[in-house]
Amino acid sequence: MPEAHCEAPTAGSVILAGILLKLGGFGFIRYSLCLFYEASAYFAPLVYVISCFGVVYASLTTLQQVDLKKIIAYSSVGHMGIVTIGIFSLNTPGLMGSVLLMISHGIVSGALFICVGLLYDRYHTRTIKYYSGLMHTMPLFSVFFIIFTLGNLGLPGTSSFVGEFLVLAGCFQTNFGVAVLSASGMVLGAGYSLWLCNRILFGNLKQTSLKIFYDLTRLELYILLPFVFLTFLVGIVPEMVICFLNSSVAVF
Repeated sequence: MPEAHCEAPTAGSVILAGILLKLGGFGFIRYSLCLFYEASAYFAPLVYVISCFGVVYASLTTLQQVDLKKIIAYSSVGHMGIVTIGIFSLNTPGLMGSVLLMISHGIVSGALFICVGLLYDRYHTRTIKYYSGLMHTMPLFSVFFIIFTLGNLGLPGTSSFVGEFLVLAGCFQTNFGVAVLSASGMVLGAGYSLWLCNRILFGNLKQTSLKIFYDLTRLELYILLPFVFLTFLVGIVPEMVICFLNSSVAVF
């Protein structure tokens, strides 16, 4: 998936992160749990092991990447590992949290890929070492990028927080060790998210590699505003989604 994101255009990355990446979770919920519940319960420990490895490994790998798209792509791998843990918790909080986290990830990750695409359109590079101090020349872009970064790490008030909290609550009911590993993955996620934000927005401006400086256009602003609205709407009023899901997950 990280390689696919690097080769895809911005629109392709948004579709891949926002829609196609959720088909695996949809398949687990729709088919594994609904049609093969006993088999899902039997193989849940194996899925826990694979998911925990994926969460920790993807988070550690993200810290070593130099391509902006690969950083966001590997963070998506970690988030989807948390989603899988929530699904195979086989209880209502874990299942609702996984669905909320998939919705949130589609919003936040898609917005981050758009931000990276805007930088690539301006400077024609995604290598992180060429970026620094964008806060001085692109303050409006920096505000949006900080908001989406905070949403990606699960800050309270953003959409990811509710999903991650419910996943942890559901996982604590079934396996304490897996819940601890999932929480450690979230801590690592906060680490690489803040590292990325600090690396490209703050510090001294690298005028040797970046020659043209201009902030968001009106069209780009209108593209990013709905993502900000949805990020805070789902985080502040999660009852909209939870009430809709209650009837669907009552069977579990």
